[in-house]
Amino acid sequence: QVQLVESGGGLVQAGGSLRLSCAASGSIFSINAMGWYRQAPGKQRELVAAVTSGGRTNYADSVKGRFTISRDNAKNTVYLQMSSLKPEDTAVYYCNAVRLIIGVNVNYWGQGTQVTVSS
Repeated sequence: QVQLVESGGGLVQAGGSLRLSCAASGSIFSINAMGWYRQAPGKQRELVAAVTSGGRTNYADSVKGRFTISRDNAKNTVYLQMSSLKPEDTAVYYCNAVRLIIGVNVNYWGQGTQVTVSS
């Protein structure tokens, strides 16, 4: 099992910045990728950004140039630096970890942290 604990959400004005953190514990030795998803009210959960164990990153088009994902393998922690925030970034942000178990990718999720951007 993998446990994910998020922190760093909150209320910020449009144009502001926030940094989310997600610390992983447990069976972390076979985690392939970590990332952040978000879900706004009435909408499906969507990928925001992800980073592989090798450092490759992937971003949603809506956040490219504004958000940066990074990973500290020594601390088993992934970060999401969010800048130039917009009201449409308001959502619950979930940390995700993908662990490879006998050839199958297994997803783990954090409890979610609320990000609210006021106009």
